Amino acid sequence: MEDVKELLRKLSNAHGVSGFEDDVREVVKAELEDHVDEIRIDSMGNIICVKNGNEFTEMIASHIDEIGFIVKYIDDRGYIRFAALGGWFDQTALNQRVVLHGSKGNVYGVIGCKPPHLMRDDERKKVIQIKDMFIDVGAGSKEEVQELGIDIGTPITIDREFRELGNNKVTGKAFDNRAGTAVMIEALKNTESKATIFAVGTVQEEVGLKGARISAFAIEPDVAIATDVCVAVDFPGTESAYMDVKLGNGPAITVVDASGRGLIASKRVIEWLKGTAERYEIPYQMEVAEGGTTDATAIHLTKSGIPTGVVSVPARYIHSPVEVIDVNDVVNSAKLVARSLETAEEYFRSK
Repeated sequence: MEDVKELLRKLSNAHGVSGFEDDVREVVKAELEDHVDEIRIDSMGNIICVKNGNEFTEMIASHIDEIGFIVKYIDDRGYIRFAALGGWFDQTALNQRVVLHGSKGNVYGVIGCKPPHLMRDDERKKVIQIKDMFIDVGAGSKEEVQELGIDIGTPITIDREFRELGNNKVTGKAFDNRAGTAVMIEALKNTESKATIFAVGTVQEEVGLKGARISAFAIEPDVAIATDVCVAVDFPGTESAYMDVKLGNGPAITVVDASGRGLIASKRVIEWLKGTAERYEIPYQMEVAEGGTTDATAIHLTKSGIPTGVVSVPARYIHSPVEVIDVNDVVNSAKLVARSLETAEEYFRSK
């Protein structure tokens, strides 16, 4: 358990918005280089870790990017305007401390807006949009900002660190999807599958499932699992979702996401994942989601079709800097993926 917490700490504290996943890629490489036969980086930046086995091929995909921002304009007074990378609920971004990953190193700033004291009554009633926010790095001019190594296109992440809560729960930024990445790493380390396994840390998932699309096309596995997080509904305000996904009750197996516009898992895939969980007495939950999707959507539509399932860690407050997960769910998700890699061949070769 402590090893998994430390892995989550490293992954959550690493920074890597879509298209700039270098630091997270290095964590994955360091964790898996002694457990695989080959590691390579493809043209888009996916890290592909290969564990050689027989001719049956299995893919685990976990996206390593996080939502963040990118510099789009610097005004003459040194205030920075920025655009979102990935799906933000705008009011979550306001008043956050951020890291600007400039060419001369990290620069820290804060996201601000016009204060309520100066707003009209109608303005105070509205949600502040990202387009009306700015970043203050303490500079007095555009030239000072540029001297810090910041310019148009500099990526920006949230400045927030991993912390432990009670009852084996932890909080941090980017558990979507560093929790899924921890599951991939732990599963690969602990599986005894005889197949050839491709563990892929995919890039640019948050902006269109891009890394999964090209890596699955190149690998063309016999079967695939995407590891990710899903929305838990065990806190105030979520009752109307009419779902039953809770922290601590085990990994969630996705039946449908994005109301069917994303993945509709095949009956054979559901039988495989549920059957494996029941055989090895691993607790699990079932998920039908109306919003959001995962790398599985891109993978299962690749070439002539790849049987693909999703194993997710339930998470509270996703797409925020204070996501909360239960470490037990990460451990059990990794067990389910590890055992499923071992059982996949019997399910998909015999039917």
